[in-house]
Amino acid sequence: MNIPSALKYTKEHEWLRVEGDVAFVGITDFAQGELGDIVFLEIETCGESLAIEEVFGTIEAVKTVSDLFMPATAEILEVNPLLEEHPELVNTDPYGKGWLIKVSLKEPSELDKLLNAEQYTALLEA
Repeated sequence: MNIPSALKYTKEHEWLRVEGDVAFVGITDFAQGELGDIVFLEIETCGESLAIEEVFGTIEAVKTVSDLFMPATAEILEVNPLLEEHPELVNTDPYGKGWLIKVSLKEPSELDKLLNAEQYTALLEA
């Protein structure tokens, strides 16, 4: 299983990658594997500011629908445009082309509450 060390993680299996004054959010390799083939994403919160752990959308796989949770308080700047026609990118490239949203962080100190790769690995092994 792929758990990049440069990312931050949540207990709900989202990841966050900070790049300058923006951050990208997606779901982990573990999460996409558990969900199975992803067929649709519904993210209608673009332009909204949401608090940490608020639901920003849903992800639909062949067998289930799951909520997506904000890893930190942020304004959603963009939804990945590739996913509308290619939701399977979340399965094939969850940390690259399969990112879900781009955000502007409002409370950077909240990043300290997220898990690093070692802590996330320990969570999965527990």
